[in-house]
Amino acid sequence: MTQRKKKVNRGFARVGRLTILLAGLLFGLLIVGMFAAEAQQNLVIVGTGSTVPAPLYTAWAQEYTRHNPKVQIRYLPVGTEEGLKELARKSGDFAAGEMPLSEKQRSDSGMTEIPASLVAIVTIYNLPQVHQELHFSGDVLADIYLGAIKNWNAPQIAKLNPGVSLPDLSIKVIQRPAGKGSNYIFSEFLSKTSSKFRAQIGTSLSPKWPVGEPAERSSDMADKVKAEPGSIGYVEYQYAAKNHIQHALLLNSAGKFVKASSQSLASACQNAEAPGWNNLTVSLINAHGENSYPMTSFTWIYLPAKSPDSVRAASMDNLLDWVYSSGQAVAEQQGYASLPAPLLAEVKKKLATALH
Repeated sequence: MTQRKKKVNRGFARVGRLTILLAGLLFGLLIVGMFAAEAQQNLVIVGTGSTVPAPLYTAWAQEYTRHNPKVQIRYLPVGTEEGLKELARKSGDFAAGEMPLSEKQRSDSGMTEIPASLVAIVTIYNLPQVHQELHFSGDVLADIYLGAIKNWNAPQIAKLNPGVSLPDLSIKVIQRPAGKGSNYIFSEFLSKTSSKFRAQIGTSLSPKWPVGEPAERSSDMADKVKAEPGSIGYVEYQYAAKNHIQHALLLNSAGKFVKASSQSLASACQNAEAPGWNNLTVSLINAHGENSYPMTSFTWIYLPAKSPDSVRAASMDNLLDWVYSSGQAVAEQQGYASLPAPLLAEVKKKLATALH
């Protein structure tokens, strides 16, 4: 082959490579453009709030996107208090938490709350040498969290657990920091069962705990309790169940010791709501009934006043329709308790008013 032909061939090769490179670049830009166009068509619904239902909203987001690929759900677990603040600032489409709104919050901001599912808080503890499930009353838990009961073999605990060999071991209290929905449920239960706790601390998202060290998240609470023999704490029922964390039976208003389960949560709801089923902001704490778990609560979806954005409003409306139909089965699968059918009917009536 002559030198001239070699140069020509090398030139054609360079042109060929350049053509392929440009074609690849153009194809890449086309794909990026397609994804960008698709992203522009997708709508992202944003919620903020309690960590208690965070796994539920994650599951709902995944399942709903399969149902409606053009809508994505983003839930930020920042705490009930912060979630309400964000919604009041018109940041996001909804919030979530375990505290009913005050009349002032409803009137000033136009917000409303709708029950999303049933949740519960359970007492967890670390006593390696005790293999039986412990029993607690609200009075005893209140005295532990007030610092009045300091040792595991205290007579108040022993009286509730006859036949259990309790160790001579100091109690290490773990609590949650300010703004948490789990604090509200726990402190409401202690306030309803202990006049001393009600007077000194009261029901609050941000109790001023006199003893103990804080754990920011449920996983932090569980890790601290697991790591420290003699410790006690409180987490969401579904978190304890999924992670096989031992939790106590609680004395309910009927004088029975009951363990948290889907059935005992549903019993608390039924006994608090029936026969009207229309008090969607009622407290389920210490509901009457032999089978009612006493630290049961609604977790609510907080909705703002009607959005001026008709597209976002319609998308939120469709999401809630799904939450209160197929979404309830997802709640059961995640270890939460779904809303009973009569209550769901009332929820749908309220939604029709709140969203339209």
